[in-house]
Amino acid sequence: MAFSVQGKTAIVSGAGSGINLSFAKQLLESGCNVLIADLGLRPEAQELVDKFSSGNPRAVFLRTDVTVWKQLEQMFVVAEKEFGEVDIVCPGAGVYEPHWSNFWRPPGSSASRDAPDSDRYALIDINLTHPIRTTQLAISHFLRTGDNATRRKAIVHISSIAGQNPALAAPIYVATKHAINGLVRSLAQLDTKCGIRVTAVAPGVIKTPLWTDHPEKLKMVDDSKDVWVTPDEVATVMLALVQQERVSRIIGDVEGKEGETVYPVSGGTVLEVSKTVRSVSPYNDPGPGFVAGNTVSTAQSVEDEVWELLGEKGWGAKL
Repeated sequence: MAFSVQGKTAIVSGAGSGINLSFAKQLLESGCNVLIADLGLRPEAQELVDKFSSGNPRAVFLRTDVTVWKQLEQMFVVAEKEFGEVDIVCPGAGVYEPHWSNFWRPPGSSASRDAPDSDRYALIDINLTHPIRTTQLAISHFLRTGDNATRRKAIVHISSIAGQNPALAAPIYVATKHAINGLVRSLAQLDTKCGIRVTAVAPGVIKTPLWTDHPEKLKMVDDSKDVWVTPDEVATVMLALVQQERVSRIIGDVEGKEGETVYPVSGGTVLEVSKTVRSVSPYNDPGPGFVAGNTVSTAQSVEDEVWELLGEKGWGAKL
């Protein structure tokens, strides 16, 4: 049920930077209109919006707080007004266990912005509730605007190798990515029944502002040993999940050469992206493994911080 993105329209949340910006760029360069929904634009994102501000395809920026459902609804209202029917949705905005919404820095601690009486974690609102709600809105839009006989639509989620691995330092983040995998796989049948393909990428260690702007995260990476995966490499696989029926293990190779490993793509597919691509099975999967782009050498330093925090008197008490 794949289709060309040429002449289509996409909504991409979190495209003000990182992986989602690269995905928006590749969509635009392939002839697809893009609504970029984010709290703001980094300079490179503003440059992209300016470049595609007129003509066809076009990019439109909509300031969006993905924790506010009304603003998620507004993404579809504006996209319809600007472009007409929406064909591709990527609820990509996410954060990586920041100190301000963090399991080991609970509500009431000085680092947390999650109020003890707010009944919610911002991290879960951004990483899980927003993708779930956006997926509901996307399916509703697709069913309302498309012809069931010819409909070809796509929803691409951002999971992570953390959707398979445990991580003491980032348990809420890990939980949200496990949940994204479950959501995507649960919606697999929409592909054959409704022409709506729901898939996900599960990146490894990606050189985005989620890492590079956060010294507390960067100390887990040893540049002399570890390998970064680029946002463009992940975006290439995301585009393949929309346009192709199969994906090569070699990033950037559309259909694969003779003798290469090639993975079929359909609804429910989760593709791990390190320096190569691997299809993640829901059962008896061997896990990401210690391959280039999937490992950090000094994660122990962050885990040591966890034990230090737990050693403080009154950990977890409301302050």
